[in-house]
Amino acid sequence: MRLLLRFGAALAALGGLGVGGWSYATGWHPPTERYPLQGIDLPENPPPVEWKTLRANGADFAYLVATSGADRRDAAFEANWAALPDAGMRRGAVHLFSLCQDALAQANAFNTFVPRAGDALPAAIDISYHDDCTARPERAELVEDLQHFIQRVETHLAKPVLLRVSKAVDADYQLSGALPRPIWAMGNMLEPDYAARPWRMWRATDFRRIDGVEGPVNWNVVAP
Repeated sequence: MRLLLRFGAALAALGGLGVGGWSYATGWHPPTERYPLQGIDLPENPPPVEWKTLRANGADFAYLVATSGADRRDAAFEANWAALPDAGMRRGAVHLFSLCQDALAQANAFNTFVPRAGDALPAAIDISYHDDCTARPERAELVEDLQHFIQRVETHLAKPVLLRVSKAVDADYQLSGALPRPIWAMGNMLEPDYAARPWRMWRATDFRRIDGVEGPVNWNVVAP
């Protein structure tokens, strides 16, 4: 409760500062002294990115959406994937998991599209609610489906995956406790504490603005 009150007071203060407060909020990121490794993750159909400019402004890595469900491939993935090493940035692929489609079909779609690369970061599975899918499977069924997905993807990539679980999904399914994989949690400007285990990566803001990409970006830090 005290944390919520402090956050509310901080937001009120930013609102009172007007343009200056908004400028501070959109430029904010966790301190590099505490979190040396920081980077972005892009949504589906992302805007163009000047990767070398982004790297010069402090991005160490980027996660790119590769596939969504069993039937969507992101058109920008391959070009961005190829460009990141030349910019001096690490790269990771993201799959947006659908609660409405077969888990093994999704894994096959991801494995077909995303190459195994020795320099790649662990792939991430995003498990969130989406407007295009209203299915809500039983917890045991979902956990089993995700286990099958994870096993097939890890066999292909030869690396363990990250679980990017939204707060809403974890509240309903407690996936962060059921699946023993590193957690990528989300929380704007406040360290998230909803997962059953400590997070390994934190999406710290989804409204940061930075040279190299148009519009707000998702900014992340890796746990020290």
